[in-house]
Amino acid sequence: MTIFRLKQLASTSFHAAAGVMQWNYDRAELIADGVVHIVGICFGLVAATALIVLTAVYATAADIAAVSIYVAGLLAMLVLSATYNLWPVSRAKWVLRRFDHSAIYLLIAATYTPFIMQLKDSYFAIAVLIGVWCLAIVGIALKIARPGRYDRLATGLYLAMGWSGMMLYDAVVERLPALTLGLTLAGGLLYTSGVIFHAWQRLRFQNAIWHGFVLLGAACHYTAILDLIVLT
Repeated sequence: MTIFRLKQLASTSFHAAAGVMQWNYDRAELIADGVVHIVGICFGLVAATALIVLTAVYATAADIAAVSIYVAGLLAMLVLSATYNLWPVSRAKWVLRRFDHSAIYLLIAATYTPFIMQLKDSYFAIAVLIGVWCLAIVGIALKIARPGRYDRLATGLYLAMGWSGMMLYDAVVERLPALTLGLTLAGGLLYTSGVIFHAWQRLRFQNAIWHGFVLLGAACHYTAILDLIVLT
C-alpha cells in the first residue's frame, strides 16, 4: 500500500495543527473513491436542477427559497468532498479539508430547512431550525479556525444535529406524508451507519464505502424533499 503523508505545516496564517495526517489509501482505493465522487456530482447536478425546476413550477415562493438553500448545501458538500478527497497530497489538501468538513454542517442545516418550513406555524420547530443553523455556524468556524483539533467532537456534533429533529417527532408524524417520513429516517440511518466505516480506517476501501453511504443517505433525503414539496 502506498502511504501518503500530508504535513500540517504549523503557521499562524493558516492555523494548521502540528503533526502529520496520514492518507493511507492505495491506487485501487483512490480510484474507487474517485468513481463514487464523480457519480455523486453527476447525479447531484441533474437531481438538483430537476428539483429546482419542479419546485418553481409546482410550489410556492417560500418553498423555492427553502429548496434553493437545500440544493446549495447539497452541491457544496458533493463538490467540496470530491475536491478534497481527489486533490493530490499537498498543503492545499489540508486547507481543502477544512472546507470539506465544514460542508457537512452546511448540508445538515440546509436539509432541515425545507422540512421545517412545512412546520412554520410551530414556534418550537422554527426554534429547532435556528438552533441547528447556529450549531452549523459554530461548527464551521471551528473547522476553519482550528482544523484537526476537534475531529471527534465534530463527529458527535454531526450526529447530534442530524438526529435533533427527533424533538419534533410528534409534529412531524402528524404533518409529513408517510413516504417522506420513511425516507427521512432511512437517510438518517444510512448516514449514521456510514460513520462506522468512516471510523474503521483499517478496512480496505473504507473511504469509498463511507462516501457511498453518504450518497445513499443524501439520495433518501433528496427523494423525501421531492415527495414533500412537489409530489404531495
